[in-house]
Amino acid sequence: MDKIILQRMEFFGYHGVFPEENKLGQRFYVDATLMFNIQPAGVSDNLEKTVNYAEAYYTIRKIVEEKPFKLIEALAEHIATSLLDTYTIINEIQIRVTKPHPPFDIHFEGVTVEIQRKRASG
Repeated sequence: MDKIILQRMEFFGYHGVFPEENKLGQRFYVDATLMFNIQPAGVSDNLEKTVNYAEAYYTIRKIVEEKPFKLIEALAEHIATSLLDTYTIINEIQIRVTKPHPPFDIHFEGVTVEIQRKRASG
């Protein structure tokens, strides 16, 4: 399946279980892979036949920056659901949310949650 990939988008959000995370906030990285047939857009050169990735970016940004979640799992789920609801052309979606600096004393590149969702068959 064809893909549009929005890679390593950086946002500032207030997600976490601990009160200081909700108060101070931190950086989050989001990757979104949108899977659908891109050929109609490629053949026609028509934006109406694809997903406007600038609009998708702003949808993701609004979710990450405006509504706090305790779990990055919930954040990823909300992003996936919102994009699938908004863009009915998308058949499948993969969302990765990385929290590069979780609040515990371990030194690594962060923690990432990755989910993959398919459009429900009607």
